[in-house]
Amino acid sequence: MIISKTPCRVSFAGGGTDIYDYYNQDYGAVISTSIDKYIYVAVNKKFDNSVRVSYSETENVDSVGAIKHNVIREALKFTHVNKIEIVTISDIPGKGTGLGSSSSLAVGVLNALYAYKGVFRSKELLAREATHLEIDLLNQPIGKQDHYAAAYGGLNYIRFNPEGTVLVEPLSLTENQMTTLQGNLLYFYTGITRSSSDILKEQKNNIVERRKVLDDMRDSTEEMRYALKMSDFTRFAEIMDEGWKNKKKLASMVTDTIIDDYYDAAKKAGALGGKINGAGGGGFFTFYCEPSKQQAVRDALITLKEVDMKFETGGSRIIFSE
Repeated sequence: MIISKTPCRVSFAGGGTDIYDYYNQDYGAVISTSIDKYIYVAVNKKFDNSVRVSYSETENVDSVGAIKHNVIREALKFTHVNKIEIVTISDIPGKGTGLGSSSSLAVGVLNALYAYKGVFRSKELLAREATHLEIDLLNQPIGKQDHYAAAYGGLNYIRFNPEGTVLVEPLSLTENQMTTLQGNLLYFYTGITRSSSDILKEQKNNIVERRKVLDDMRDSTEEMRYALKMSDFTRFAEIMDEGWKNKKKLASMVTDTIIDDYYDAAKKAGALGGKINGAGGGGFFTFYCEPSKQQAVRDALITLKEVDMKFETGGSRIIFSE
């Protein structure tokens, strides 16, 4: 039996510039961190010739091609594994959270299947093959950042070059800087789930028209990287706020009156900046708020579920092999 453990992620700046239709003309860049909310994938040899897949549903099928779960099906095809049992467990709701869980699953399944075959895959290869699985094989209208965040782990500046290469640059903060940053971030689950595909399809269609907005979002990663280096966390929060305003211009379903009301309430209560994670439309809020104002923000968002999250640095790894 093999068990992989793969983190989800929170993105702070540059989201949307990791889509090929944007970065193929120049480059894209994001700043994101992996978090201590994980996707676990267990694989074990099946006694008979069938395949069993268990997630929110359970499938017992005669062949890999009959599996309904698209990521798991294509991962098995890609790695040429059959006669297998796969079980997935998630620390967060499975869909529509904006924390990159689908891409974390793609990375985690590939990692587990390669380990099952006794094959080592580097973090770069895991990320690259997971993007190929979701973007090329499954034709998902998504970007690359989630796969690289999940595979590598840590707080990173990630650059997407037009020729297809990806640079992952860890942002080395001091222990004090990291403690301050993490201590000033609050996360709230809206309970609203949405189809990221619908939002991202519209966003892709708008890229030519909204390129200047995306340019600003990409360039903000350079300023955010400098702000973190200089411990200018107020500016970090302001860049998040500016990025959220720009993100709302990319597609009509990124926000609605409910989300806007929550965001405005948090700002009025003392949050300096924030955003909805992922494509938008629901899922998790991230807010930057100094400790003296945090209880006021919690009170303002009393109807939402606060979730404790911490940064993590391990990326996808195998935690059990026997």
